[in-house]
Amino acid sequence: MHFEIKTLHLSEPFRIAHGTSATRQVLRVSNGELVTEAPFVPYYGEDPAKTLAMLNQAVLPEVLPRTAGLALNLLRHDIIGHQTGRTLAAYAESKLGMPVHHTPPGCRSFSIPEDLDVFADKVREIAAQFPVLKLKLGSGDLGLDIAIVSVARMAAPHAKLLLDVNGGWDMAEAPLMIEKVAEYNPTLIEQPIHHRLGVDGWEELRALLPGNALPIFADESVQTVEDIVALADFVDGVNIKLLKSGSFDAAVAMMAAAKEQSLQILLGCMIETSLGTTAAAHLAPWADWIDLDGHFYVADDDFTGITYDATGNLIMPNRPGIGAVPR
Repeated sequence: MHFEIKTLHLSEPFRIAHGTSATRQVLRVSNGELVTEAPFVPYYGEDPAKTLAMLNQAVLPEVLPRTAGLALNLLRHDIIGHQTGRTLAAYAESKLGMPVHHTPPGCRSFSIPEDLDVFADKVREIAAQFPVLKLKLGSGDLGLDIAIVSVARMAAPHAKLLLDVNGGWDMAEAPLMIEKVAEYNPTLIEQPIHHRLGVDGWEELRALLPGNALPIFADESVQTVEDIVALADFVDGVNIKLLKSGSFDAAVAMMAAAKEQSLQILLGCMIETSLGTTAAAHLAPWADWIDLDGHFYVADDDFTGITYDATGNLIMPNRPGIGAVPR
């Protein structure tokens, strides 16, 4: 196997509550012509150079960092897929059963804007293709957060708006902001409070919300199956991502747990190339919502995989394993 770190350059800075990025890094693992990828995310604190040094040791540690673990797990699935002629979705189906509905429509995300006029034009343009839009909030300015939702609703009156706060509101702000943004008819609101508040924070938030509040989804608070079970009474859905799960197998297990708890599933990704988003997309038929657009922000995406048609529907590549190939 060969390991390398690749730096991705973004087409424009991407700002969320955790900070702003102009570049991101991914770990690439290859075995012959087969290549897999896992992203490094700043707030997980994994050092790419140290990860690479660890992987190049003669003996790997029993417990791998999540980025390394995911890349190696995906490589195993990709090898099996090419040996059997089957896709990663076939493994998911063996664990989750046949999907009961069609793959959800594609979604496009917007980072916290600097210029609301430019933002409005961009929302209007993208909404012409994609019926679901995700707005990043948690800017640190509550007035700006409300303005982002208001401007997006005016620019895309028929779009389904998913609001992602990334834990950017405190417990005093969150109930009031959830009530305020509800005036713009969003579909759901994701991670309004910081994950460090734990289960007690979600229980407190739920107690402060009316019974008819917007559906509330957990993202950073949900890393494992155990987290899903612990939060099931206080949230309406969970965001599941391959990197958070640490492996494709664990993501499948988390989806099964969410279904058992009658929670909705938002299948997400990080900023990564088409190699990474295509791997995640094999789970799309079992999700209620998908947010698989991380590759759109990469100026130097060197793989091709999933695409979207003129009305925002996901198109999977017809190839075994992950199915993404170098450009």
